[in-house]
Amino acid sequence: MADAAAGPSGLQIHPMDQFVVQPLFGGGEGGIAFYTLTNVTLWMALAVLGTALLLVWGTRARAVVPGRMQSVAELAYGFVYTMVEDVSGKDGVRYFPYIMTLFMFILMANMLGLLPMSFATTSHIAVTAILALAVFLSVTVLGFVLNGSKFLGLFWVSSAPLALRPILAVIEVISYFVRPVSHSIRLAGNIMAGHAVLKVFAGFAGVLGLGSILPIAAISTIYALETLVAFIQAYVFTILTCVYLKDALHPAH
Repeated sequence: MADAAAGPSGLQIHPMDQFVVQPLFGGGEGGIAFYTLTNVTLWMALAVLGTALLLVWGTRARAVVPGRMQSVAELAYGFVYTMVEDVSGKDGVRYFPYIMTLFMFILMANMLGLLPMSFATTSHIAVTAILALAVFLSVTVLGFVLNGSKFLGLFWVSSAPLALRPILAVIEVISYFVRPVSHSIRLAGNIMAGHAVLKVFAGFAGVLGLGSILPIAAISTIYALETLVAFIQAYVFTILTCVYLKDALHPAH
């Protein structure tokens, strides 16, 4: 919100207010528990519902000449399938359903977050951290189940000089455990930053009134950019998941 304040500061814009978690049925911020239905819960559920409608209801006809929704669903399916096959190899295709679900949920959540009066769930590190930890734990367990102790070869750079291998091993272990941190912060940070900038320009437009042509033009430009970012961040999160999956399937360094 933006308003003309009576104090010396004049214009007040609070771009971070849009990220506050609120319960759906009163109680205030202090009344939030792990079972409380919040705006985050609502928009995550809508993202799941939107994904199901697109991939299940939109393709129910299975027409030879697809309609709009079936075309979008088939395009998304082919895009993710090709990504998994190219990055993770033929062995990674069996894990395609999980990666497809992950991509569609993040993409749908990002797109829904661009609607007026909506809530960007992927701007919260609590949401993206769970997604990143799920990927990290899954590929780590999978790596040990499929390869046993050979999975540790991921951290041993056999092509390096022998004296450097222990040092590089420590670096590789640290970088491996940093993966869920960078994986989650990248998505949340980009979504939060874009929405905050939009809110700032919206505040200027609201205060300037008839003279708000430039802020509105900036909002339109940034909104178009954020639409692109919404797709790119879903793609980046997913392709990194494919890279981590490849490491679990073929851990030799």
